[in-house]
Amino acid sequence: MAAFTRPDGRQIDQLRPITFEAGIAPHASGSVLVSFGQTKVICAATIDPKTPRWMKSQGVSGGWLSAEYSMLPYSTLERKSRDISRGKIDGRTVEIQRLIGRSLRAVIDLEKLPGKTMWIDCDVIQADGGTRTASITGAYLAARLAVQKLLDEKKLKENPFKDSIAAVSVGIFEETEVLDLPYLEDKDASVDFNVVMTGKGQFVELQGSGEEATFSEEQLANLISLAKKGLKEITALQTNFLSKQLLQTLSL
Repeated sequence: MAAFTRPDGRQIDQLRPITFEAGIAPHASGSVLVSFGQTKVICAATIDPKTPRWMKSQGVSGGWLSAEYSMLPYSTLERKSRDISRGKIDGRTVEIQRLIGRSLRAVIDLEKLPGKTMWIDCDVIQADGGTRTASITGAYLAARLAVQKLLDEKKLKENPFKDSIAAVSVGIFEETEVLDLPYLEDKDASVDFNVVMTGKGQFVELQGSGEEATFSEEQLANLISLAKKGLKEITALQTNFLSKQLLQTLSL
């Protein structure tokens, strides 16, 4: 039997090259261009000095965080129509932006963001699988940079983030469990999972299903193990990136 080989030559537990570039959207409070291989997403955080009306009407204190997600028309091989041209947001977009919002709210103490709303915008400029996981990973960095700006300007008393957050995909491709699937693997995967986890190793969300297929408890354990390994590496990359950004800020 021939040895299993991934289309891009990676090991089954190897992430795609991951990079972060700060300041990609200078008018945002914090922004990052995140790349997972050929998947590229601009993540920007903007601070609005007010909260949604429903918070006041329901007597909810603190601040709020909300996310929006979009795939730009040229991000895929075939042009993707903008939601506004169709007159409505498609179900996938709604699902992903809710996931991004839930993921970040899991690691932020909104009581420490009083009277403010943090808007997270994730715009996919190039899609090659894993756009939602890249968005979550980059959104945390953009939000953390925005918080640091508020702290530096004395507009926040303390950092509201309790932990970091990152996400990665895992799946079963050609009967083999693999980490961080690009489009070629994702479209033919028999099982597809997205795993969201905090820097301390706590799960926030597991999204997974068989694509007209089933999977065993052993395979599920293998997928989670792969995801945990990948997320530990991604968290280390996030920490290193933020450390460098903070040093640059202090040197200015």
